[in-house]
Amino acid sequence: MDYRESVGSLMDAVRKVAEGVPQRDLDVLIDSILEGGKIFIYGSGRSGLVGQYFSVRLVQLGRDDVHFVGDMTTPIIGKGDVVILISNTGETMSAVQTANIARRMGADVICVTSSRMSKLAHASNHVISLDTRVEHDRNIAPLGTLFEDAVVMMFDGMIPLLMERLGATEDDMRKRHAIWV
Repeated sequence: MDYRESVGSLMDAVRKVAEGVPQRDLDVLIDSILEGGKIFIYGSGRSGLVGQYFSVRLVQLGRDDVHFVGDMTTPIIGKGDVVILISNTGETMSAVQTANIARRMGADVICVTSSRMSKLAHASNHVISLDTRVEHDRNIAPLGTLFEDAVVMMFDGMIPLLMERLGATEDDMRKRHAIWV
């Protein structure tokens, strides 16, 4: 197998998983982002990197109240806030604990996972499940690669929808892009 075949196979599998997310689940997430209070995002490891990536996009869209859980400047979660937790297995203890605490505080907890039967799914108000059981070469997408890539694609697929609902343009987003030089 060469590089092009590898990329093509990965893209095909990611597309199947990302396109399999029901629109009604995405609508819940989009409505929560637009109508909820502060937004808190959390994931551990590579899922955390995906969450940080999405946090940046939300800030570029004009949400200046987006926080990644665990950062030193993260405020306390409160009633009406939105917590988005990302975990492939849904068993990551720190994500499950965050869900339990956030729900006790009155926040709306949305998890993105591959397991509707996980501890995290049970601790959340809403579950967005990505079915990563599609047939694919495990050597091309080892460990959680398929989940993580599909979540990135799902989040990126939501950006134009959020832009439309917010009346935001790419120029608006560019003005909020971090430029250091």
